[in-house]
Amino acid sequence: MTAQAAPSSQPGRRLPAVEERSAGGIVVDIQDGCALIAIIARRNRAGRIEWCLPKGHVEPGETLVETAAREVAEETGIVGRVLIELGTIDYWFATSTKRVHKYVHHYLLEALGGELSIENDPDREAIDVAWMRLDEVHRQLTFPNERRIAQAAWNRLAGTA
Repeated sequence: MTAQAAPSSQPGRRLPAVEERSAGGIVVDIQDGCALIAIIARRNRAGRIEWCLPKGHVEPGETLVETAAREVAEETGIVGRVLIELGTIDYWFATSTKRVHKYVHHYLLEALGGELSIENDPDREAIDVAWMRLDEVHRQLTFPNERRIAQAAWNRLAGTA
């Protein structure tokens, strides 16, 4: 998905492009033989609620795997262990000063403990968190590219990947 660049203060001049990386993923807990994943709700710039996978920026000195586990724990309250990489989503967006090529790396995590909570989200972006059946999450996730990542997790867990 490519977003239009915001107008710059100098007509005809392109905004500088930068690259950003984030990581997160699908933390799975098996309950009564059913695979559940933790998803978060947040408000977009227009104020609408979006249900999405937990993810966030890589901190200095962190690997993508460490970022994914930290972000999942912060945004959902669930501590997880990264098992495999599921895929990367990339897209462009613009701010008033730059064009950003964003890469979001998604991992499959095994839930090890914790309780659903948004209280440890330092950015206070998450407004809700919920367990959702992995085989039904496509009905709740807002973004098609995240539904694709959830399908990849299903395929891995079902042994069809």
